Amino acid sequence: MNIQQLRYIHEVARRNLSISEAAAALHTSQPGVSKQIRLLEEELGVDIFVRHGKRLTGITDPGQHI
Repeated sequence: MNIQQLRYIHEVARRNLSISEAAAALHTSQPGVSKQIRLLEEELGVDIFVRHGKRLTGITDPGQHI
C-alpha cells in the first residue's frame, strides 16, 4: 500500500465513483488509476468498490474503512 493508491481511492470517492474524472483531477491516466486500485484490492484481499461490469456503483464496507 502506498499513499498514491490511497489518494486515488479518495479522489474516486469524491468524484462520485468516476475513475475518469478522478484521473483528470489527479493529472494521470484512467487505466493507471484503475490498475492501482486493483493492485491495492489484491494486496489487501478485499474489494474497495462495488462493481457492476466495469462501472463502479458503490463503496464496500471495508472500502469505507480504508
